Amino acid sequence: MDEDKVLIIMTSGPETPRRCATPFFFATLACAMDYDVTMFFTIDGILLLKQGVADTVYPKAGGKAAIDFIREAMEAGVKFTACTAATELHDIQVDELIDGVKMVGGAAMWQMAEECKTVLTF
Repeated sequence: MDEDKVLIIMTSGPETPRRCATPFFFATLACAMDYDVTMFFTIDGILLLKQGVADTVYPKAGGKAAIDFIREAMEAGVKFTACTAATELHDIQVDELIDGVKMVGGAAMWQMAEECKTVLTF
Protein backbone atom coordinates (compact mmCIF):
# COMPACT_ATOMS: atom_id res chain seq x y z
CA MET A 1 0.00 0.00 0.00
CA ASP A 2 1.24 3.43 -0.91
CA GLU A 3 0.39 6.15 1.62
CA ASP A 4 0.21 8.80 -1.13
CA LYS A 5 -2.18 6.98 -3.49
CA VAL A 6 -5.91 7.67 -3.69
CA LEU A 7 -8.44 5.88 -5.87
CA ILE A 8 -11.85 7.38 -6.61
CA ILE A 9 -14.36 5.00 -8.16
CA MET A 10 -16.99 6.87 -10.16
CA THR A 11 -20.23 4.99 -10.83
CA SER A 12 -22.58 8.00 -11.01
CA GLY A 13 -23.42 9.51 -14.37
CA PRO A 14 -25.62 12.06 -16.12
CA GLU A 15 -28.82 10.70 -14.55
CA THR A 16 -27.55 11.87 -11.13
CA PRO A 17 -26.05 15.29 -11.93
CA ARG A 18 -25.68 16.35 -8.28
CA ARG A 19 -23.13 13.53 -7.89
CA CYS A 20 -21.06 14.72 -10.85
CA ALA A 21 -18.98 17.51 -9.30
CA THR A 22 -17.82 16.44 -5.83
CA PRO A 23 -15.69 13.45 -6.96
CA PHE A 24 -13.74 15.69 -9.33
CA PHE A 25 -13.45 18.42 -6.70
CA PHE A 26 -12.08 15.93 -4.15
CA ALA A 27 -9.67 14.49 -6.74
CA THR A 28 -8.38 17.96 -7.64
CA LEU A 29 -8.01 18.86 -3.97
CA ALA A 30 -6.09 15.64 -3.25
CA CYS A 31 -3.67 16.39 -6.10
CA ALA A 32 -3.12 19.87 -4.66
CA MET A 33 -2.24 18.11 -1.39
CA ASP A 34 0.40 16.04 -3.27
CA TYR A 35 -1.56 12.79 -3.41
CA ASP A 36 -1.26 10.53 -6.45
CA VAL A 37 -4.90 10.34 -7.58
CA THR A 38 -6.56 7.98 -10.03
CA MET A 39 -10.23 7.96 -10.93
CA PHE A 40 -11.79 4.71 -12.18
CA PHE A 41 -15.01 5.14 -14.19
CA THR A 42 -17.48 2.27 -14.35
CA ILE A 43 -21.23 1.59 -14.65
CA ASP A 44 -22.84 4.99 -15.54
CA GLY A 45 -19.76 7.01 -14.61
CA ILE A 46 -18.26 6.08 -17.97
CA LEU A 47 -20.91 8.21 -19.68
CA LEU A 48 -19.29 11.38 -18.30
CA LEU A 49 -16.17 10.54 -20.31
CA LYS A 50 -18.03 10.28 -23.61
CA GLN A 51 -17.27 13.34 -25.71
CA GLY A 52 -19.94 16.02 -25.34
CA VAL A 53 -21.92 14.39 -22.51
CA ALA A 54 -20.32 16.18 -19.52
CA ASP A 55 -20.84 19.49 -21.34
CA THR A 56 -24.59 19.05 -20.78
CA VAL A 57 -24.50 17.88 -17.14
CA TYR A 58 -24.93 20.61 -14.52
CA PRO A 59 -24.51 19.50 -10.89
CA LYS A 60 -26.13 22.78 -9.81
CA ALA A 61 -28.60 24.80 -11.84
CA GLY A 62 -26.79 27.86 -13.14
CA GLY A 63 -23.42 26.48 -12.06
CA LYS A 64 -20.49 24.98 -13.91
CA ALA A 65 -20.90 22.00 -16.22
CA ALA A 66 -19.39 18.67 -15.20
CA ILE A 67 -16.83 19.03 -18.00
CA ASP A 68 -15.34 22.03 -16.17
CA PHE A 69 -14.75 19.89 -13.07
CA ILE A 70 -13.28 17.15 -15.26
CA ARG A 71 -10.88 19.58 -16.94
CA GLU A 72 -9.77 21.01 -13.59
CA ALA A 73 -9.05 17.51 -12.29
CA MET A 74 -7.08 16.57 -15.39
CA GLU A 75 -5.08 19.80 -15.24
CA ALA A 76 -4.29 19.09 -11.57
CA GLY A 77 -2.82 15.72 -12.56
CA VAL A 78 -5.64 13.28 -11.78
CA LYS A 79 -5.30 10.11 -13.85
CA PHE A 80 -8.49 8.93 -15.57
CA THR A 81 -9.08 5.22 -16.17
CA ALA A 82 -12.14 3.70 -17.84
CA CYS A 83 -13.49 0.20 -17.32
CA THR A 84 -13.67 -1.71 -20.60
CA ALA A 85 -16.79 -3.57 -19.42
CA ALA A 86 -18.55 -0.25 -18.79
CA THR A 87 -17.81 0.94 -22.33
CA GLU A 88 -19.28 -2.32 -23.61
CA LEU A 89 -22.33 -1.90 -21.34
CA HIS A 90 -23.09 1.47 -22.92
CA ASP A 91 -21.88 0.61 -26.46
CA ILE A 92 -19.19 3.31 -26.28
CA GLN A 93 -16.20 3.07 -28.57
CA VAL A 94 -12.79 4.07 -27.20
CA ASP A 95 -12.46 6.87 -29.77
CA GLU A 96 -15.68 8.42 -28.40
CA LEU A 97 -14.04 9.14 -25.04
CA ILE A 98 -12.43 12.45 -24.13
CA ASP A 99 -8.66 12.67 -24.53
CA GLY A 100 -6.46 11.52 -21.68
CA VAL A 101 -8.45 8.45 -20.61
CA LYS A 102 -6.68 5.11 -20.19
CA MET A 103 -8.69 1.93 -20.80
CA VAL A 104 -8.30 -0.82 -18.18
CA GLY A 105 -10.04 -4.08 -17.34
CA GLY A 106 -12.05 -4.65 -14.21
CA ALA A 107 -9.20 -6.51 -12.53
CA ALA A 108 -7.11 -3.34 -12.72
CA MET A 109 -9.53 -1.68 -10.29
CA TRP A 110 -8.75 -4.33 -7.67
CA GLN A 111 -5.02 -3.89 -8.16
CA MET A 112 -5.30 -0.10 -7.91
CA ALA A 113 -7.45 -0.38 -4.77
CA GLU A 114 -4.93 -2.72 -3.15
CA GLU A 115 -2.13 -0.20 -3.75
CA CYS A 116 -4.04 2.80 -2.36
CA LYS A 117 -4.29 4.14 1.16
CA THR A 118 -7.71 5.65 0.43
CA VAL A 119 -10.53 4.47 -1.84
CA LEU A 120 -13.65 6.61 -2.32
CA THR A 121 -16.76 5.58 -4.24
CA PHE A 122 -19.36 7.88 -5.78
